[in-house]
Amino acid sequence: MTDLIELASQPAVWAALATLVVMEVVLGVDNLIFISILTNKLPAEQQTRARRIGIGLALILRLGLLGTVAFIVHLTEPVFAVFGQAFSWRDLILIGGGLFLLWKATKEIHHTVDPEPETAGATGGTIGFGAAIGQILLLDLVFSIDSIITAVGMTEHVPVMMVAVVVAVVVMLVAAEPLSAFIARNPTVVMLALGFLIMIGMTLIAEGFGAHVPKGYIYTAMAFSAGVEGLNMLARRRRRPARDGASPSTGPSWRA
Repeated sequence: MTDLIELASQPAVWAALATLVVMEVVLGVDNLIFISILTNKLPAEQQTRARRIGIGLALILRLGLLGTVAFIVHLTEPVFAVFGQAFSWRDLILIGGGLFLLWKATKEIHHTVDPEPETAGATGGTIGFGAAIGQILLLDLVFSIDSIITAVGMTEHVPVMMVAVVVAVVVMLVAAEPLSAFIARNPTVVMLALGFLIMIGMTLIAEGFGAHVPKGYIYTAMAFSAGVEGLNMLARRRRRPARDGASPSTGPSWRA
């Protein structure tokens, strides 16, 4: 307790906490997009439960990994090399997670563009609850390891990391329902989000092969694309009343 009070009295610790919270929230966006897209394919009565379980698993994994910080740090040490390129366990996990994201996003894009006849008109879920939780757990693990390694690189105080992780997961929990509802209401956003997942998957693979991709570039591109889609949505809303106003029943009268 004395150590915690001493940490709380240091301005540098608060600055590190604020920076780490922002970083964890930003890193959690990737995870949240995947969870939202996947759970929207479940029956309506299971979606909220699946989202909460998925985000809860993310919290448990992150806190559990924080308890093994010394082990997590060693995941960055090379275990073998191929053609002069060294690979660590973290690299292999990132490559595996990136390949999974590419496969999943490509599959979802295929189903969106060319839906199967038996599911094209279905109103229920198109994926099993257990399968959804399993896929969320897999990506939770990948994003959690990346998140904890980032946190270790920013501060050496485990309590600070834990607070940042809890705050970030709470933000994810609050944002999950509105984000999922927004994606469900706007089909074009689904395609945009799947494009984000492909870009994130490629980034994970590149980092696994040792090519550092600044996160700022990735999130700037995502923000720009989201801004353009927002303008398109606004334009569609503006055109809709204009078309309704031009209908014969609501058109202007030329009677004197």
